[in-house]
Amino acid sequence: MRMRLTICSASSLLLASMAFGQAPSGAESPSQKTLAATVGLYVFPAKGQSSETQSQAEAECYGWAADTTKVDPFDLAKLAEKQQSSSAAAKEQVAQAGQGAGAKGAVAGAAAGALIGEIADNDAGGGAAWGAAAGLIGARRARRRAQQQATQQIDRQDQQQRQATVEEIEGFKKAFSVCLEAKEYLVKF
Repeated sequence: MRMRLTICSASSLLLASMAFGQAPSGAESPSQKTLAATVGLYVFPAKGQSSETQSQAEAECYGWAADTTKVDPFDLAKLAEKQQSSSAAAKEQVAQAGQGAGAKGAVAGAAAGALIGEIADNDAGGGAAWGAAAGLIGARRARRRAQQQATQQIDRQDQQQRQATVEEIEGFKKAFSVCLEAKEYLVKF
């Protein structure tokens, strides 16, 4: 049982350091960093508990906090990574959308210009040229505006998701802290 807990703790520590963007440095191996430290908590053994006892308490409290809040910071880190790549793909899709809009606008403008030119001064060719230019410019402006609005919407959604994730992690940290404090550790984050 103890061997499994040690392996589980070491794996959790390594995953946590990767999930929170903290690569283990050469001087600090994953086994030296506590589970609480990986989620940004400072824990002090107020009653002189051993590091083994503290590791066990942290593992228990981590599980309790995850069950209580229905939040696991490691899962949130994976979800945030997926969301980031999804947003990047959506932005790329927005950038690709409307390709050829200028040409379509030019064709529509040329048709309208030809009609107006023919009616106004019996010069369909000149009207078509002016209409094509106007249609091209108008279509490109409309595409640019639509892309900017779509990109802003994606950015707003990203910001809302990041804020929700921060709030979920803060709730998890509070629950984790309460459990450790009940086991007579001093905790700050």
